[in-house]
Amino acid sequence: MNKNFDINKALSAFFKDTPSYCQPYGNGHINDTFLVVADKRYIMQRMNTDIFPCTEKLMENILGVTEHIRKKTAELHGDVSRSTLAVCPTLSGLPFFRDSDGNCWRVYEFTEGTVSLEAVRSKEDFYNCAEAFGRFQQLLSDYPAEELYSVIPNFHNTPVRYNNLINAIKKDTYGRLAEVSPEVDFVKARESFCHTLEHAFSEGTLPLRVTHNDTKLNNILFDEKSGEAICVIDLDTVMPGYSVNDFGDSIRFGANTAAEDETDLSKVSLDLDLFEAYAKGFIKGCGGKLTEKELELLPVGAMMMTLECGMRFLTDYLEGDVYFKTHRQCHNLDRARAQFALVADMERKKTQMDNIILKLKTEGRN
Repeated sequence: MNKNFDINKALSAFFKDTPSYCQPYGNGHINDTFLVVADKRYIMQRMNTDIFPCTEKLMENILGVTEHIRKKTAELHGDVSRSTLAVCPTLSGLPFFRDSDGNCWRVYEFTEGTVSLEAVRSKEDFYNCAEAFGRFQQLLSDYPAEELYSVIPNFHNTPVRYNNLINAIKKDTYGRLAEVSPEVDFVKARESFCHTLEHAFSEGTLPLRVTHNDTKLNNILFDEKSGEAICVIDLDTVMPGYSVNDFGDSIRFGANTAAEDETDLSKVSLDLDLFEAYAKGFIKGCGGKLTEKELELLPVGAMMMTLECGMRFLTDYLEGDVYFKTHRQCHNLDRARAQFALVADMERKKTQMDNIILKLKTEGRN
């Protein structure tokens, strides 16, 4: 992505009159984000075209799902104005602006009266986050997922991630293989498990859904007064996928008793209370749109996303730390080991997770 840009070029593409204020906003790592004040407040972003080169397709995805969410929210008599992101067109009516330097810009209306959270403050926060991502599934349950463009192909295709790791092992470009043999053995012992969701999809028991693919707490806007989850944001990675993976990635990150890169593996475990809180919120938010098979596979989704993330960290370590940012020696290896420790704890607690889902299903029917 071009490091040099003239933001005034972008402003003039979206605003007839020069805005009174434009400054960097937030702490995102992918796009450059600015708060703009004109007739009202807006969010302007310079999109990262290195990560998302197909800007037209990405914006088609966002326009499609946001328009659908507004339509469904109106049918349910909800607050359409705060139900999802609102894309503001350029003065010439286009969804984004490409400047003469190749930078791509977009503008959203600012969702007033909301805040985002960087960390879970309570079990209630985690529940509210889950309900919002579940509601996202509910509102898009009848959207034709196959029509969405896959902005990152095979992003959560775990067998592909497994094969990527095997290729990195074979090459051992940086001579790091000898020190990670326990981790390699751990993954190889779970090769068959890696295919679980893909097999279910190919057999027709796991449906293709519109998925968010970055289900972190800070991708939810909360009402600043009531604390209610208002809407899901950061829609760049919206594409076809499995609902259980969206669920699972939240569990992987939010229900872990330790940090993602914890080096004391005795601290790493699955918090079953947080798992239950999130599952309860997610299932409620989905509003009965999940199939029986999807409900059954929710714990598998948590295990799969944790294993997959660990494989990605390990692959990056073997390839010389070229993808994930690192802040210390062996950082990616530490991350991989923490993920694998969490997988092992999830395996020990699989029956308990299954029983929690069964209990929530039963409560939902009563």
